[in-house]
Amino acid sequence: MVRRTARFAAFPHVMSKVCSITGSRVTRGSVIHRRGMAKKKGGVGRHVTKNVPRVFSPNLHQHRVWVPELKKFVRIRVTARGLKTINKNGAYSALKKAGIIA
Repeated sequence: MVRRTARFAAFPHVMSKVCSITGSRVTRGSVIHRRGMAKKKGGVGRHVTKNVPRVFSPNLHQHRVWVPELKKFVRIRVTARGLKTINKNGAYSALKKAGIIA
């Protein structure tokens, strides 16, 4: 039996943020806090005061894509770049290359 913690109680089945076509996922980075005025504006220069970790999420969308070869819709979680790939290469070949359809 899987024990649910309070943190996941609100999200019983959270999906990972991964594109079905491109495989792009969440990456980690940081926000750089700066203070001061730039030298070219007449100041002493900008100084870094803090580095705050943050998460960069992919631009994911839940989509129903019509596949004419299968004569049915396929539900996928795809980024904007993945949609462009589907438009360029065709739904069937893009989904087949990604391993979504056999």
